[in-house]
Order: sequence, then C-alpha cells, then structure tokens
Amino acid sequence: MNKSSTNGSAKSKDYAEMRAAILRDLDGLRYEVDTVKKIGWLWLDRPPLNIVSYRGRGQINAIMEAFGEDPDVRVVVIRGANGTYTSGGDVKSFPLIERDGMSHLAWNIAAPERCPKPVICAMEKYAMGVGLELAMACDIRLATKDTLLALPEVTLGQIPGSGGSQRVARIAGLTRAVDMMMLGRRIPAPEAHAWGLVTRVVEDSAALDRAIDEVVEKLTSMSPLALKTIKRVLNTSYDTSLSVGFELEGHAYEKLRESKDYKEGIAAFSEKRKANFTGA
Repeated sequence: MNKSSTNGSAKSKDYAEMRAAILRDLDGLRYEVDTVKKIGWLWLDRPPLNIVSYRGRGQINAIMEAFGEDPDVRVVVIRGANGTYTSGGDVKSFPLIERDGMSHLAWNIAAPERCPKPVICAMEKYAMGVGLELAMACDIRLATKDTLLALPEVTLGQIPGSGGSQRVARIAGLTRAVDMMMLGRRIPAPEAHAWGLVTRVVEDSAALDRAIDEVVEKLTSMSPLALKTIKRVLNTSYDTSLSVGFELEGHAYEKLRESKDYKEGIAAFSEKRKANFTGA
C-alpha cells in the first residue's frame, strides 16, 4: 500500500470514529452518510412530530460541522422522520433553561449556512418554530404542498429566537414577516413559495423523494469548489453594500480561475463532454 492510500485509510477511519462519537448520545436526531450518493443525512427523529430539544440544537451544529469536514459528503439533506418535518421546539422545557442560556440559539441553528457544502431542507406537514428557522438557514428548501410554515411564538408570549425574524424579513420582506409573526399565521407551502421562503413545492412525499434525488444529482455534478465559493459570496449579500458585494464577487471569480475544476470545466465545454470535477 502506498503512502497516499495509507493516509486516505487513516482519514476515513478518523471520520468513522467522529461519526460514531456524535451518534452515541443524539437527542431526537439521526445522522447518516450515504457514501455512494455522497449525501450527509440529518434526520429529526422524535415521533410523532419530531420536536427539537434544547440539547439537540447544539448537536445539530456539531453534526453540520462534521458534514463540512467529511470527504464522503458532497451534499447535506435535513429531513424529518415518518413523513413529518417538525412542529418546532420542546416548548415545555424552555422554562428549565437557566437565565441568559438561550440568547445564542441563532448560532447553532445557523450551522447549515456556515457549512461549506450545499444544504437541502425537505419539509413535510409542519415546518414550525425552530424547524422553520433551521430550514431558512439552508440553501435549498423543498416542501410538499400540504406543508404549513409558521413562527407562532407570539401565541406563547414570545418571539422567534433562532434567527427566524431576521431571515424571514430579509427574504420575504417586512410586511410579510409582520403578517406571519405578529398574527402567528400558518403559511401554506404554495404561498410560502410565492414569498420566496420555499425553493420548490411538490405534490407529496414520493415527489419529495424524487426532488431530493434530482437536486442532489445536479449538485454533485458541479464543482465542489465553485459551490463552496458561490455560497460564501451569496451569504454576504445581505450584510454588505452593493459595491462591496461586487468586489467580493470579483476576487472570488479570480480565485477560481486558477482552480483545476475551472480548467476542467472549460476543457469539457470545448470538447462537448461532461465535466469531471474534483474540488481542486
């Protein structure tokens, strides 16, 4: 066995051990890696409605970090088990959290945004509270047509606490954010799609399966380096001026010109063949 093969085996072993460590004590979550399709699956799995615990939020962050470092993962998919995404957080336990113990929630739930790989959220039936906030931190949001999206915290005398107010207002606009959050309104998936909160609406769970496969196949055919770069550029668009955004885009463009993937993309285009991107 040559040195590179040895290093590769050692690295695979390291990631296997890391996965095992995270899996040992998950709280209402499941973590799987499909090494054939290059998918990292994060399942919300606490029947019947897959509520997300306080501890689970930190574990979501840890899992997303592991996906970001795992060479066997090219695309991440977040989904709820048993045909339901999630009805939200474990509301009954919130009073038990110490004072000032929940002001950082948006950091953990923003983990999909920080992940250097494309993240898909697949929503069914309910996408509420922290579940919707987690979805809004993802790059691509798919939903069945009967899915209801909501940030209903006002009905409990609270407000969204994991980034929802800011993301919805930036994506859908302030008027719609007020409509949704101040009235505690449940938004049907087709309306959410019209608002820009959902990327694509499909008929049912079977159609959702097909949509996931289609999007994953498309993403894994792209340059990982280009996808990582465009994600970073896009994620700064709400926080910078237009001129700074142009500057960042220009420098990112120049950086990619030296990559092997870009050279391969040009060669494949010229030779009228499918590109073989490696992420280098």
